[in-house]
Amino acid sequence: MDPATAPHPDRGQPDASGPDDETAPGRGRRALRATGRGVAATGRASKRAASSTLRRARRASHAEGAGGSGLARLIELHAFNAAGDAAVAISLAGTIFFADPGGARGPVALFLTLTMLPFSVVAPLIGPFLDRFSHGRRWAIGGTFAVRGLCCLVAADAVASGSLLLYPAVLGCLVCSKAYGVARAATVPRLMPADLTLVKANSRISLAGIVGAAVSGPLAVGAAYFGGEWSLRYAFLVFAAGTILAILLPAAADASAGEQQVTLTNAKQRFQLPGTIVFALRCNAGLRMLSGFLTMYMAFLLTQHPLPGFEDRRTLLLALVIGAAGLGNAVGIGLGSLLRKVNPVLTIVFALLVDAAMVLVCAVFYGLVTAVLLSLTAGVAQALGKVSLDSLIQRDVPEHVRTSGFARSETLLQLSWVVGGFIGIALPLVPALGLGVLAALMILWTGFVVLNRPPAAIASG
Repeated sequence: MDPATAPHPDRGQPDASGPDDETAPGRGRRALRATGRGVAATGRASKRAASSTLRRARRASHAEGAGGSGLARLIELHAFNAAGDAAVAISLAGTIFFADPGGARGPVALFLTLTMLPFSVVAPLIGPFLDRFSHGRRWAIGGTFAVRGLCCLVAADAVASGSLLLYPAVLGCLVCSKAYGVARAATVPRLMPADLTLVKANSRISLAGIVGAAVSGPLAVGAAYFGGEWSLRYAFLVFAAGTILAILLPAAADASAGEQQVTLTNAKQRFQLPGTIVFALRCNAGLRMLSGFLTMYMAFLLTQHPLPGFEDRRTLLLALVIGAAGLGNAVGIGLGSLLRKVNPVLTIVFALLVDAAMVLVCAVFYGLVTAVLLSLTAGVAQALGKVSLDSLIQRDVPEHVRTSGFARSETLLQLSWVVGGFIGIALPLVPALGLGVLAALMILWTGFVVLNRPPAAIASG
């Protein structure tokens, strides 16, 4: 017999063993190969979907000349800023607000006071400081990212070890986050293309922030599952990437030729903001004060005194209220674009009146529906107020002082948020009382602003 055709003792005989023995391993291998192909196909589909989403987002951010002017880079940078801030907020929620929901409110209020008090002193200095060093805005913005990244690392170690370094680290994040807002507002006019209005530019930036926070939120929650320090380390990575993007902003961001400083009151050799802008700033200060109040007050109220049926679902309850505020912000940005032909001053006054009315309704009929509606209304009103203010600055402030005007106005709005936060942590956690005081403050402030408006404020359009 030919050795080449002779059966080898180690080779199986086709007819000796049954077909099941011969094909079972084959079926297993085929199943594994099919599974592998399915996983690979799913991966390719996910990659294509992510790539398609990224391409659409980049097309939107680069549209109308924003790519050539460098504004697109600032839009993308703001998405990283919102992503990092969302991760920090989630970390603090897990380590502070939900650490002991039934515990005393005093230590948490003291913590927030210690972190916010220094900022209330620093905030008025941010705008003038950036004015003096306007030729280095890229490094100023990058510095706010770098310092926040470092503070996140320190805070992560403090959370893991229970160190008191958590307080100054969080303070650094808060201050730098507000400083970034002022620096970004002063940079936008320098990167705007000729075919794009300031309102559209700021709307795109705000939408990018919402998207960045929405994408980063679940990632931060997943990291926080392993401990609050891990979401802070994730935030460090986001801020580190933002630092690089900030430094890579176009050189036009540093341009300051022909700029002058502005003031809200009479001052020699300085441009005084028009009455319409001052009026709009006062209205927006009320909207920001309400936002700061609700952020602090509702966080304490919903975690320590949850609504009936949510005693064991405080996280869901707070997520509903926060989600409503985020949704309202997005809706407000969209409405601002649709209401371009409406007098911006009337829009701001209407937003202030609706806010005051909704706070009063929630104080009298406090419940899940009214709390969600209040957050939704506050988000819409704040976004509408900011879009309208941007429109007025674009219309009434000369270009050579517009950048400084943004820095001053953003500082005032940030400080108004801090004042509202202080009031929120000072009031008792009794909805009728706390929200009633807020309603009274909003009504009084609205009356003061309207009665002291410049003669041509409402008439100008």
